[in-house]
Amino acid sequence: MPAESPPFSPTVALLAVGRAWEGEFAERLKPLGLTTRNFGLLGHVRGAPGISFSELARRSRITVQSVHAAVVAFVEAGLVDDGTASAGSASSLCVTVEGESLLAQAAEVVARLDEEFTAKHPGLADALRAQMGQVLGEKR
Repeated sequence: MPAESPPFSPTVALLAVGRAWEGEFAERLKPLGLTTRNFGLLGHVRGAPGISFSELARRSRITVQSVHAAVVAFVEAGLVDDGTASAGSASSLCVTVEGESLLAQAAEVVARLDEEFTAKHPGLADALRAQMGQVLGEKR
């Protein structure tokens, strides 16, 4: 007797779709020298100039130590300015012109992936758009 198929799980389906597209996104960010995590971190710094290391860690769901390491790399690469006056004082992170340029290039990658995803899965794209509209509308 054939094994019974497990019931449909929206959670597992969403995770599977997310993993597939995250992998594709990661591959396309590589030529820019970005990982998906660093893309997110840099975006958070741009979206909240002056953000603290602890807030950046909270928003990114990573440790403060990981944020510190990433920010040091961003500063060394000229992508972020760290206006921290002295060790132990509050940070004042902001994206540089170079960081803005890199984020603009990454936005082009996102736009191309969005177009491809929508072309391959128009119904799913519409459903995600509608669901996000509901979720964001509930939070306001």
